[in-house]
Amino acid sequence: MYKPVNLSTDIYYVGVNDRKTSLFENMWPLDKGVSYNSYVIADEKVAIIDTVEAGQFEKWLAKVRAILNGRNVDYLVVNHMEPDHSGAIRILTELYPEMEIIGNKKTIPMIEGYYGITENCKLVKEGDSIELGNNKLSFYQIPMVHWPESMVCFEENNQILFSSDAFGSFGTLDGGIFDDELDFDSYIDEMRRYYSNIVGKYGNPVQKALQKLGGLDIKMIAPSHGPIYRENIERMIKMYDQWSKYEGEEGVVIAYASMYGNTEEMAEVTARAIAEEGIKNIKVYDVSKTHPSYIISDIFKYKGLILGSPTYSNELHPNMESLALKLQHMGISNHYYGVLGSFTWAGAAAKKLNVVAETLKWEVVAEAVEEKHALKADKYEACRELGKAMAEKLKA
Repeated sequence: MYKPVNLSTDIYYVGVNDRKTSLFENMWPLDKGVSYNSYVIADEKVAIIDTVEAGQFEKWLAKVRAILNGRNVDYLVVNHMEPDHSGAIRILTELYPEMEIIGNKKTIPMIEGYYGITENCKLVKEGDSIELGNNKLSFYQIPMVHWPESMVCFEENNQILFSSDAFGSFGTLDGGIFDDELDFDSYIDEMRRYYSNIVGKYGNPVQKALQKLGGLDIKMIAPSHGPIYRENIERMIKMYDQWSKYEGEEGVVIAYASMYGNTEEMAEVTARAIAEEGIKNIKVYDVSKTHPSYIISDIFKYKGLILGSPTYSNELHPNMESLALKLQHMGISNHYYGVLGSFTWAGAAAKKLNVVAETLKWEVVAEAVEEKHALKADKYEACRELGKAMAEKLKA
């Protein structure tokens, strides 16, 4: 049995929760699970907007059939081809062979490539629309948010934006489906972690998408993961605008690797100096313990960043190297930056961490502090000065 969840008359939520999968994209921890959101418009014609991950097909299909009550499906709208949303396409075409699949010029080849489907595919361009009866869907391209074929559709009668991965979030929907049915603030960290790790590389395309969609009078946003927004739309858009501009709040992330505790001590001394200057938002992470997705999320949140590493076989500590490469790959900009390093016989870590700032054009607040062997009085004071310099920049 399934009691339908209405977004409006004829429009239904048919998403499913996944509390079993450990890693999203086999990379990002799902401590709080994830939802796969799909929608059905059962008007004079029937349209399904995106499917779900293939392993969730049976749960999802039961909800769809409860709404259709024996009706056929006229259209399947494919906003995004990533398999957590397109995974049920092949099975659905076997169940509803007359169904038309709607996608753009970059979607259609992916449908063939992933699922071998070439028939009953309907190509839509920017601004095209389909009439379903009382409901009308119009299509808008948002390339590289976060795949090249990504698009959204807007139901004009009820002013609902089906936003695909845009405005998505990690975390299952535990009873509450709409943002005003749940503790919205408790989702913000998972929203930011989702954005920063999944979409974060594509700040400029997100800005273009926000400008394009800003012309729509949106009353509800229905993404492919996480809550449906009908109360916090402006707040969510403002957060996306801030994240995509890499505009951090006052605060600093100190992320370090440490084999024997010396680099950790440097991080602790630096953090204390920052706090003494009145900065309250200080997050200190051991990169060998905390998954980088959480560190990256806070790097998006806060303006200041200090990275510290010992020299390991004339390179960065491998776990710090991994984080540094991720940050460079994402192209995160607009940060204040500092470096801590330690070594036993030959120093290289500080130099390599300086390259991160050069690559990403971050503003370096003070010279790198690099200590040989254990932390001594002069470098202790240098760590404190680094912390003070960071605090001054943040307060300014």
